[in-house]
Amino acid sequence: MPPRITVVVSQSRSQNPKKRALEETLVAELLGRPGVDVTVVPHLYDLKADGTGMLCLTGIEGDVVICSWLYPRAARWVLDRNGIRGREGVSLLKSLGEDEEDDEVEESDDVAEEKQRVIDRLDLPRRHVYCLDLRANDSSAVYLEEINRIAEELKTPTVQLAGWIGGNPKPEQMERYLSDNGNGSAEAINSPATGPIVIEEDPARRWYPVIDLSRCTNCLECIDFCLFGVYGIDAQETILVEQPDNCRQGCPACSRVCPENAIIFPQHKTPTIAGSPEVAGNLKIDLSALFGAPDPGAPGAEKALEVAANERDEQLLLAGRDAVGMEIGMPKRHAESTSQSEPQDDLDRLIDSLDELDL
Repeated sequence: MPPRITVVVSQSRSQNPKKRALEETLVAELLGRPGVDVTVVPHLYDLKADGTGMLCLTGIEGDVVICSWLYPRAARWVLDRNGIRGREGVSLLKSLGEDEEDDEVEESDDVAEEKQRVIDRLDLPRRHVYCLDLRANDSSAVYLEEINRIAEELKTPTVQLAGWIGGNPKPEQMERYLSDNGNGSAEAINSPATGPIVIEEDPARRWYPVIDLSRCTNCLECIDFCLFGVYGIDAQETILVEQPDNCRQGCPACSRVCPENAIIFPQHKTPTIAGSPEVAGNLKIDLSALFGAPDPGAPGAEKALEVAANERDEQLLLAGRDAVGMEIGMPKRHAESTSQSEPQDDLDRLIDSLDELDL
């Protein structure tokens, strides 16, 4: 028998009857299925770390399937920032805007680099987290089929334990395996579900960045750029979103300066900022085409930085502070490109000397 899995249905922010019907049908069809527990929470992105919904999710053990109205990449890292971690479960369902023919684009040899990612330093639990995008299909049957496929996939443990090779595990070995991996006992596997856990929390709509640690290299450019105290570092000097609610509503500026496209704003209208899958496979992106820019004559990256600086200035002014333009906290690559764009002559050096005198 497979270990128990928990299916979490994260409700839409809106009261759209079609969305509510999909959620309710999904929950109803899952009830009573052997080995499946069902939990219903408000919109995943809005949950507070110390709220009932997130505390409920942190208490889930074993493999979990998250059905939400977010890109899977965004949903996974929203969970991760709240300590709900696991190995990425691969879904066969395409996300919103992802064509069946789309394959991940490999980086060319001249672009690909061996970089240390933050996720490489994480000790992830054995369990898997699967994220399904409820915006991708109107039919509950599609999601039920995928959940069934995932349950079948999890039937055979992939970890070889002593004494298992060459035959089936003994009952006491299976019991110990399930206990060690947070999947409960063999009796719990066979017990029927009693009904869904429904969290009646009513969180306010939130806006904050989420870091994709599979892309982040801990360059800390975001903490230098953001002037609102959103980012911090932990005891291992690793970047984290320390004060998420300090973020300015609707401002995605820091995501534009991230050199690895690792910063996600799950509710942004631009898919590449909201966590769409196309970013993960292809770094050869024309940032100007993705984000737009006021200066059509500049290279794509410079355009994105100018857009980010303008967005930050707008928020600084709204907060009663002074605009800083591109003089503070801009990425190192911007400073390097500016300094290397034109060689200094004697007049440039003289002007720099006068500036240093601060006359």
